[in-house]
Amino acid sequence: MSDLSILEKKIEVKFKNKDLLKQALTHRSYLNENTETGMSDNERLEFLGDAVLELIVTDHLYKTYKNPEGELTSWRASLVNADRLSAITKEIDLNGFLMLSRGESKDTGKARDVILANAIEAIIGAIYLDQGLDVVSKFIEKFIIVHLLEIIEKKLYIDSKSLFQEKAQEFFSTTPHYEVISEKGPDHKKRFVVGVYIEAELISKGEGSSKQEAQQVAAEKALEAKGWK
Repeated sequence: MSDLSILEKKIEVKFKNKDLLKQALTHRSYLNENTETGMSDNERLEFLGDAVLELIVTDHLYKTYKNPEGELTSWRASLVNADRLSAITKEIDLNGFLMLSRGESKDTGKARDVILANAIEAIIGAIYLDQGLDVVSKFIEKFIIVHLLEIIEKKLYIDSKSLFQEKAQEFFSTTPHYEVISEKGPDHKKRFVVGVYIEAELISKGEGSSKQEAQQVAAEKALEAKGWK
């Protein structure tokens, strides 16, 4: 494992119990290959960290903004989703500190991003247990809530599919529709390619592990193709 004091400097938290930080960085796949370690994986810490993160973000939104519940919910979802969290882990180079199996360490892309997002939630859980609510609140404010103004100003809380529908109705007075173009892979690891259409015109295609994910990717590409992003 990499020198954890380097990570502590990056996140500006010095742990009293270093084992909590080690656990937060330990993926269950690592323990499958290293059964003799006696360590625990990070899933319970992730469970705790997810709840702590939602509480701190919700408290901040409630106390800072007078907007309706629906808008606050959208802002929170945009702030704590897996894509946002995995992007934040890259700021602190968390990837180099993860303990993964040989197979998982070779994986990249969406699968790695999910592992990274889960790890940052586990670290939040570990900070909460080791340092308490005030310290974990400062961590969340510095690394996560700091992105809130950009989300609001750029309307990043509106998902691509909703935004593309809004723009299509504005410019073409019609609602776009989605069609599955192809499916590939075994049932447990299926990939979908979906096209988004305005009337009969195919605007773009998107691929994902679910139809919903593929639709979002297609909508994202469609916004770029139309210059509506």
